[in-house]
Amino acid sequence: MPTRLSNFFLRTLREDPADAEVTSHRLLVRAGYIRRQAPGIFAWLPLGLRVKAKIERIVREEMEAAGAHEVHFPALLPREPYEVTGRWTEYGDALFRLQDRKEADLLLAPTHEEVFTLLVKDLYSSYKDLPLTIYQIQDKYRDEARPRAGLLRGREFTMKDAYSFDVSDEGLDASYQAQRDAYERIFTRLGLEYVIVKADAGAMGGSKSEEFLHPTPVGEDTFVRSAGGYAANVEAFETLAPEPLPIEGRPEARIFDSPNTPTILSLVDHVNDHEPRADRPWHAADTLKCVVLALTHLDGTRELVAVGMPGDREVELKRAEVAFAPAEVEAATESDFAKHPALVKGYIGPWSPEGPVLGEESASGIRFLVDPRVVDGTAWVTGANLHEKHVLSLVAGRDFVADGVIDIADVRAGDPAPDGSGPVELARGMEIGHVFQLGRKYAEALGLKVLDENGKLATVTMGSYGIGVTRILAIIAELHNDDKGLIWPPSVAPFDVHVVATGKDQAAFEAADRIVADLEASGRDVLYDDRPKVSPGVKFGDAELIGVPTIVIAGRGVADGVVEVWDRATGDRSQVPIDGVVAALDA
Repeated sequence: MPTRLSNFFLRTLREDPADAEVTSHRLLVRAGYIRRQAPGIFAWLPLGLRVKAKIERIVREEMEAAGAHEVHFPALLPREPYEVTGRWTEYGDALFRLQDRKEADLLLAPTHEEVFTLLVKDLYSSYKDLPLTIYQIQDKYRDEARPRAGLLRGREFTMKDAYSFDVSDEGLDASYQAQRDAYERIFTRLGLEYVIVKADAGAMGGSKSEEFLHPTPVGEDTFVRSAGGYAANVEAFETLAPEPLPIEGRPEARIFDSPNTPTILSLVDHVNDHEPRADRPWHAADTLKCVVLALTHLDGTRELVAVGMPGDREVELKRAEVAFAPAEVEAATESDFAKHPALVKGYIGPWSPEGPVLGEESASGIRFLVDPRVVDGTAWVTGANLHEKHVLSLVAGRDFVADGVIDIADVRAGDPAPDGSGPVELARGMEIGHVFQLGRKYAEALGLKVLDENGKLATVTMGSYGIGVTRILAIIAELHNDDKGLIWPPSVAPFDVHVVATGKDQAAFEAADRIVADLEASGRDVLYDDRPKVSPGVKFGDAELIGVPTIVIAGRGVADGVVEVWDRATGDRSQVPIDGVVAALDA
C-alpha cells in the first residue's frame, strides 16, 4: 500500500529552527524527520525512521557478509562491570549515572565492551567456539558538555558496535581486517567519501586504532595526511624528534635583562634589538615557551606541570587531553600561580642561577616536560625564573634535563610525516567509524578465558568496531541538498518515488492513482501526495523539502495524457505518458 500524505504523520516547517547550526539540522527538522526534545536529544518521526532503517539495513547486510551475528543489549546497565574495568571513573562527567529505587548504581551505556565480554564469558569456554564476532545496533548516551549541530554531536545517538573474540593475536588481526573491509563496503554503498587515519584509542584502550573520517568543513576533527599515504588525526600524530646536536663548544648560558617581555613576540623583538645574532634574526622558534598546565586527576588532586616547547607553537588541547588522560587538562589559573611563588609568570624557564627551579626535586614540586623537538644540544632563549630576565644559550642536556617528553604542540601543514612520507596537510573531517584492536584489556579485567588446544586457559583477545548510524544520516543530509531542501540518494531515501496530484480536476487524482498502483506493482515504495485541498505550490514545496529522489507530478498535463517526471538530483524534468511512468523510470 502507498503512503498517503492525507493521513501521514507529517508537518513541514517554512522557517528554520532557531537553534540550527548546520544544514542537516535545519533541513531534517523542517522536513519533518526529527524534532528536538532537549539539547542533543531528538525524537524520530516516520520519515526519519525510514531513512535510518535504510542505513541500518546496509550495515546489517555487510555485517552478515563479514560473519558477524546480531544481538541486542539494554542501554541501561549496572555499574559493576564498568567499575571493574575502571571506566565508571575514567568516563568522568561524560557518563550518565543514575540510581534505582534501591539505590543501586546504574548507567546509560556510552559503549558496551564490558557486557559483550561478560556474555561471551558466560556462554563460551573453548577455543573451538572462536573466532566469534557479534554486534548490535543500539542507542548510546554521552553527557556532551556542548551538544551541537543536530545529529552530528548529540547526547543520545545510534551506533552499530561489533566485538570480535579470538584466541590468538593472529586471529585478532584477521577479525580486525574483516571488519575494516566491511566498513569500506558500507561507506562505499552509502556514497560517503572517507579517509582511514591512525587514531588514539582513548578510554577504549587497546593497541591499534583507526578512524574512518568523512572530509567535511563542518567536521569537528582535524586530521593530517601526506602525499605518500600517511594519515592520522591530530591526537595520534607523532612529532619527529631531530637528532641530538653536539654540546661541546656551545657558549655558556647567560642571563640578560628583558623588561616588559612576557610574551614570545615581545621577547623576539627585544633580543633582535638588544642581543642580535650575527648570522640571522632571532625567530619565535628559537625561544623555549614554558606553558603551565593544571591537571585534575581522577582522585580530585590538582597538579601543575610546565611544558617547554618552541615559541612558535601552541598547545593543542585535544593532544594534551590524550597525552595526560585520564586527567582533565586546563591552563593554570591565577590562583594556581599564587600557590607556586617560584613560578615567575611570563619569565618561566627550566633553569636558574640558584639551581633548578622546576622538576621533581624543586621547591615548587612542578614537573618540567619538553616537546620532542627539545633534544640534547639544542640551544634556547627562555625565561630565567626571575622577573623581567631571560637567559641566552640555554642548552638541553647541559644546562637542564627535563622530567620527560610530551607531544602536545599543534600540528601544522608542512610538518614532516612520522613515517617519512613527506610533509603533511591538514583537513577537517567527521568521524563515521572507528575500529580498535582492544587486545586483552577487557578480557583480563573480566576474566574471559577459554581452554586452548593444549587444554590450558588462555585469555581471549578482542576487537571493537563502531559506526555512527545517526551521524551518518546527518552527514548524508549535509551532502545531498540544495536551497529548496533535501535530495536523498536512492540507497537511503525514505521512498523511491513521490507522486503529487495537483489541481481541482478529479482526472489528475485518478491518473495519480493509476501511476501509484503501477509503481507499487513494480516493487517501488511510493509516497503519494493525495491531499485534496492543498495548493500546488505547497505540494511542490513539500516535495522539494522532503527530498525523495524522483517526483512524478499529475496535473494539467493529464488532459493531454502525460505527467511530469522530475529527477530531484539533476533537476531534469520530462513529459511521459501516464501509462509509461514505470518504463521511463526503468530506462
